[in-house]
Amino acid sequence: MTVDVWLGVAVLLGSGLTAGVLFSVALSVVPAFLGVPPERYVEMHKLIGRRYDHVMPPMVATWTVLDVVLAVGAGTTAGRALFALAAALGCGVAAVSQLGNVPINRRVKALPAGPVPVDWDDPRTRWRVLNLLRTYLAVFALVANASALVLVG
Repeated sequence: MTVDVWLGVAVLLGSGLTAGVLFSVALSVVPAFLGVPPERYVEMHKLIGRRYDHVMPPMVATWTVLDVVLAVGAGTTAGRALFALAAALGCGVAAVSQLGNVPINRRVKALPAGPVPVDWDDPRTRWRVLNLLRTYLAVFALVANASALVLVG
């Protein structure tokens, strides 16, 4: 197999895992977060989020960079355009995460155990909206990558 094929497999795997994880969070984790009292939410958020923080950013960055490489030199013009689109969507996933979800995560993780402050601004609804946005971006990136791979053969 050529390098382009291996890179194609890598972007498909990376964007697919990203879309799957974010979809799973939207489908199961977010409703659980919304269904519990604030103190329980803070506890759950701290517990659930600690593994994602170390895996997701490098995974998204890796497949996004590989999409750029493929956009520069792989296959047909249409295939390169789709890899470029997937790279732009990957940048969108990273931007929404780093500028939206991560700051909320840091604020939640900084709360001490126990009751939340009376004036606490509950971030769950905003976090949900941001997570849905990055989920859509990741799913569209997966579709773009799959389509590009079909075109480049």
